[in-house]
Amino acid sequence: MSLNGLTPTAPRFNMYGPIHKALRLFLGDSLGRMGRLDWQDEAELAEVCDQLDSLVAVLRGHLEHEDKFIHPFMQARQPGSPAQAGGEHHDHLEALAELALEVRLLRQQPGETQAARVYQNLALLMAENLTHMQWEETMHHQSLWQHASDAELHELHDRLVASIAPQEMAMVMGWMLPALAPRERAGLLLGMREGAPPPVFDAMLKLAQQKLDSKSWAKLALALQLAPQPQAA
Repeated sequence: MSLNGLTPTAPRFNMYGPIHKALRLFLGDSLGRMGRLDWQDEAELAEVCDQLDSLVAVLRGHLEHEDKFIHPFMQARQPGSPAQAGGEHHDHLEALAELALEVRLLRQQPGETQAARVYQNLALLMAENLTHMQWEETMHHQSLWQHASDAELHELHDRLVASIAPQEMAMVMGWMLPALAPRERAGLLLGMREGAPPPVFDAMLKLAQQKLDSKSWAKLALALQLAPQPQAA
């Protein structure tokens, strides 16, 4: 689906962009690791299954946050606007439950057939989520931008983010930081430095240094006016 006709003449607050970039990276990395998995390597099997369990948890949380915060807001401003996505959320939760079961079976009974089943289920889940996220980034943004100010959208987004548990937030940020373009990443960290408690900002800065390659970290350090430092071992 094209964005033609849906992009405002002036930049508007992009509520979906950063989190969807994180989810796309998380899905793609997980699918790649699952596809090349050596299921006979116990340590590798455990590591990949752990990542898939985390992926399922993050995707579930993402759906729940949208259902709790964004969809009621949209429904109040434009009745019926979140209906399609809401129905797809129900289907995605069922697919996530099935994937979680297949991953559990892979842990218990590792084998080529079960590994292939997990890979195929994950590929289908990823395809459905990519299409779903594109719908939200076009049709939902059209509704939100038409019926709410940026100030209202920022307030909605802040309430949603404040509801996320620290462990889930750390997991999401671990994928969001490397998924963003340099300017987006710098803007995110600059906003945290201005609005978050210093320990929160320091933790995110440390996480960024862990997750970014040396070139990306150097660009971020320059944008934040930090002295570029070597990556942590």
